[in-house]
Amino acid sequence: MKLTERQEEILCQIIEEYAETASPVGSVTMAKLFDVSPATIRAEMARLEVMGLIAQPHTSAGRVPTDAGYRYYVNHLNVVGDDWEADYAEQTPEVRVIGEGQYGRAVHVIERRINSQSQADTAIRGAVDALVELTGNLGLATIGGQLYLAGIAKLFTQPEFGDTRRVQAVAKLLDNLEPWLREAAPGEALNIFIGHENPIGKNSEVSLIISRFKSPFSDRSYIGVLGPTRQNYARVMALVRHAGQMLEEIL
Repeated sequence: MKLTERQEEILCQIIEEYAETASPVGSVTMAKLFDVSPATIRAEMARLEVMGLIAQPHTSAGRVPTDAGYRYYVNHLNVVGDDWEADYAEQTPEVRVIGEGQYGRAVHVIERRINSQSQADTAIRGAVDALVELTGNLGLATIGGQLYLAGIAKLFTQPEFGDTRRVQAVAKLLDNLEPWLREAAPGEALNIFIGHENPIGKNSEVSLIISRFKSPFSDRSYIGVLGPTRQNYARVMALVRHAGQMLEEIL
């Protein structure tokens, strides 16, 4: 699938605007941002919709990203490169969605939580608690064959989970997450499962972002977050990866 530069920019903007507002993004808003007519934006939105990257909720004239749209964003727009922190100054304005000072402060929170603990299990829990605080998502980690969860109440305060059906779907996913991680053992250093890509709880409309790291408990320990597909992916992916890297270095 090949998008024009303007289509990529529009998709990127829709995703980031929706992440901030949790409301469908309309053509008038986008037209102001791109300094073109609403008709021009509507035509580009129609093409993105045909490609399956955005969708129009029945109750709104605006558009929201689809799972495929988020996947394109993560894969093709270089939201987080392998050396994201080191390459920060080289990133384009569209990619630099975390301010340098803001990122540094967030990293400091994670490091402070980890370094304040003297044992491996409490250090991992501290890192999870920091991710909950920084992302507003549910945080998780594997510790000695068990799954540690934090921030469930915070996750369910997000607007997506006013629907009981979605809450039940997330609960089902969480019930099966630990045995799935043990069996599947995702092999990448950073693993992102968006919406229907989740191997369990496919209808829960959440994204699972996890980092693999080595710990005294296992060569395949995991830390990460679970949240709505409406994510600030650059921020969350960078913080999850940093938490995993730091735990591996310290433990």
